[in-house]
Amino acid sequence: MLSRRGFLSCSAAIGCGMLLPLRRYAMSAEPVTVTIDTANEIGTIQPELHSHFLEHLGAATYGGLWVGKNSSIPNINGHRKKAVEYLKELEIPVLRWPGGCFADDYHWRDGIGPPEQRPWRVNLWWGMKPEDNSYGTHEFMELCRLIGAEPYLAGNLGSGSPEELRNWMEYCNYPSGSSLSEERKANGAGEPFRVRYWGIGNESWACGGHMTPAEYCQLYFRFVTYLRAFGGTDPYFIAVGPSSNDLNWTKGFFDAFHKDRTWPVRLHAFAMHFYSWGKSTDREYTRETMEEQLSSFAELEKAIGEQWNLIGSYPEDKRVGRIKLAVDEWGTWDKSDKETEETHGLYWQQNTMKDGIAAGLGLNVFHRQAEKLAMCNIAQIANVLQSPLLTYEEHCIRTPTFHVFRMVKGHRGKTALPVHHPEGSGLGLSVSASRGEKELILTLVNPKPETGLRIRCVAARGEIQSPAAEILHHPDFNMANTFEEPEQIIPKHHDVQPDGSGLRLELPPLSVVSVRARFSD
Repeated sequence: MLSRRGFLSCSAAIGCGMLLPLRRYAMSAEPVTVTIDTANEIGTIQPELHSHFLEHLGAATYGGLWVGKNSSIPNINGHRKKAVEYLKELEIPVLRWPGGCFADDYHWRDGIGPPEQRPWRVNLWWGMKPEDNSYGTHEFMELCRLIGAEPYLAGNLGSGSPEELRNWMEYCNYPSGSSLSEERKANGAGEPFRVRYWGIGNESWACGGHMTPAEYCQLYFRFVTYLRAFGGTDPYFIAVGPSSNDLNWTKGFFDAFHKDRTWPVRLHAFAMHFYSWGKSTDREYTRETMEEQLSSFAELEKAIGEQWNLIGSYPEDKRVGRIKLAVDEWGTWDKSDKETEETHGLYWQQNTMKDGIAAGLGLNVFHRQAEKLAMCNIAQIANVLQSPLLTYEEHCIRTPTFHVFRMVKGHRGKTALPVHHPEGSGLGLSVSASRGEKELILTLVNPKPETGLRIRCVAARGEIQSPAAEILHHPDFNMANTFEEPEQIIPKHHDVQPDGSGLRLELPPLSVVSVRARFSD
């Protein structure tokens, strides 16, 4: 493994028609040729594939993003000011709330009105801790406004009723003239929230009710019957999909969905949850446990393909077209450290270089499978599991996962392209590519802890010009940004050189590289 001092620098220049060596990160590097199939297309990389998730779990909400209006920590109407500033950098497309398991025991009326008058409940799923409901619908909508995200509300199907969810939708979206819309206005929101994304339950195969797929499907029909385009905001319905690649759940749901239905209700996306489970605590990974966790991203890609094919074997709804997949909970889930949780909250997880690699692998999967996906939401946005932000008291820092999300923003809205290379194993080189009108974006991930890669990228058709790159890299997969040293792992400029109609660069072990270039056919 490389020294923590990083890499030795050597100059790179073009002279006399010859390319000098690129900056060297390792004593040796394996040569790999990557071919970008610019003659074909996969589909548009929707911005929603870079979305996030916030739950009332540990210190994700309380003490994380929400510190309260009377806190000595700088805040914007109760939201941690530094967190808002950082999240605006990410330009988050969609933020999912309030759960997770919490959603199916959450009653939205508990979280509206004067905070001092809101009822105290017990958080049934996460530690049986008191929930004072000081963070509710209006607070969440303000956060979305502050960071520029679209809200995605997970509705209570498990312990709620169709009436309750229907009324929440009217409260949020109906402009004026009904009792619920006037109540929203009296609570400080004169304009409707115009919430488009609605999840109909969460993990109904487990904490959302331990249902069979047919039982859940029956309830899905019942709930969605009463959800309408209040105020002209046409709702986008997301049903509970499988745990990982559970094809039996998907088949059971769609068998029931298409059985004896004269008037089928709408369904837009089917949400799979896929976690990359770890066998080590956050900073005690071995090479073996790291590789086992990271190999899960090959399984994620396989799951997306198999779920997509199964859903596609059923008839399409002419009103909504092909039902797409969502992966609205994904990310690394390390073994809990009870001592850390006592200080920082349930499922608090330090975010290491290993997690930065995981973020790159996951996002590359989503880019390569773009035509199949409607939305992907990493779990969770602060302090819990694979978080872009970590907070403690007055501190708020960006993690390697944060930096990878920022580095790949250029893919959004562009057309995903097929890529071909011989490093196709679950722990080999990972690449995604996309193009705009005159721009090519590449993300390359080397998850190998000891082997560098010498990359030559070529276009199947056209010419790649004027490439520029940045890199996130550290040779220690357990290294992290900490409250004491928050910039141990940050993106830096990276050497990339034109090479005929393509480009070449090096990927040191444990690195994520983003490349922007001009492209012409």
